Amino acid sequence: MDKLIIKGGKRLKGEVEISGAKNAALPIIAASLLASGSSTMNRVPDLKDVITIGKLLTYLGAEFHYENRKAIISTERISNLEAPYSLVKTMRASVLVLGPLLARFGRARVSLPGGCAIGARPINLHLMGLEKMGAKIELESGYVLARAKRLRGTSIYFDIPTVTGTENLMMAASLAEGKTVLENAAKEPEVADLADALISMGAKIKGAGESIVEIEGVDKLKPFNYSIIPDRIETGTFMTIAGITGGDIIIKGCRLEHLDAPIMKLRDAGLVFKNVSDGIRVIGPLRPIANNVTTMPYPGFPTDMQAQFMALMSIADGTSIIKETIFENRFMHVAELRRMGADITIEDGTATVKGIPKLKGAPLMATDLRASASLVVAALAAEGETTIHRLYHLDRGYEKMEEKLIKIGANVRRVRE
Repeated sequence: MDKLIIKGGKRLKGEVEISGAKNAALPIIAASLLASGSSTMNRVPDLKDVITIGKLLTYLGAEFHYENRKAIISTERISNLEAPYSLVKTMRASVLVLGPLLARFGRARVSLPGGCAIGARPINLHLMGLEKMGAKIELESGYVLARAKRLRGTSIYFDIPTVTGTENLMMAASLAEGKTVLENAAKEPEVADLADALISMGAKIKGAGESIVEIEGVDKLKPFNYSIIPDRIETGTFMTIAGITGGDIIIKGCRLEHLDAPIMKLRDAGLVFKNVSDGIRVIGPLRPIANNVTTMPYPGFPTDMQAQFMALMSIADGTSIIKETIFENRFMHVAELRRMGADITIEDGTATVKGIPKLKGAPLMATDLRASASLVVAALAAEGETTIHRLYHLDRGYEKMEEKLIKIGANVRRVRE
């Protein structure tokens, strides 16, 4: 198990290249199951979650080859329609194979998902939608058993927007008989990217990235050759790094239109943004300005940026109110930030952050993916040395982060425990 040792307090400066989006890569890899043949995906980040879903597809009988940010997936010989607990427990996105397997093969057995412990994220909306499409669903010993000769198009309304639910049902509907309408669908860019990949396979989809998505089912899909979008959360994380270190960082290969809400809040916090060729230059202030934020589904402020923004606010001038509305357990990083001297109190899903002039290095424990990122952000500005344990959380969602940090002047090293 690796740990990260960071000596903070340096003003970071230089260029960072943003990787492909993890949350786009995983559903598109799952979508390869909808067709027989060899699919190619470009700009695939080198992450543990990508390796995990590759192992899952291999278990199902696919061939998964990954090298130099390119994944080649051959799905002619799918021989197993079960996604086992041993693989699904480590990554919630594994449930995304449910819709494709059921739509193409008529049955699937998928373990109930695991992943980060940031709150209850049930898949009841996935199952409700599949049942409305004619699937017979049973729960047995921690597994979902789904069967359908062929799914049928229907209208499905989500009580709350769900990203993986929208993605699972959009994939399933692509091979269903007739038209499916998803209402109150998730609008995240990763959902629209999946739709674009499906369209390249021959799917008929309208409205992806909006609240109403229409899918006209087809009899057969073909393999894809597709390049995924850049990771907006990695982009936002490096923006907060520029802000907390008073840095001057050029972020290359990003899509700024996916980050309107975070950029607005970071501007209010005193960060300066300047357009450059193929990216953005972000200049941090001498000290951030306190700012309030409430997490919301896209296009609101993303829950995946809440922890990093809180780290920035921990040294801001003034008091910030941060309200988490998406995941009830997503304040687990607070205890670790307090170990660095941060003045944060929590009540009823709301954190009150009283900014202090300087954080101090400490031994820390990562509890989930975005919490680990927030600890890195905080450590880069802290006085002294910080050690972050359980680094596997960070490796699930950030490609070679310490190498990118070293390129912009950070004093960071990875150590095998």
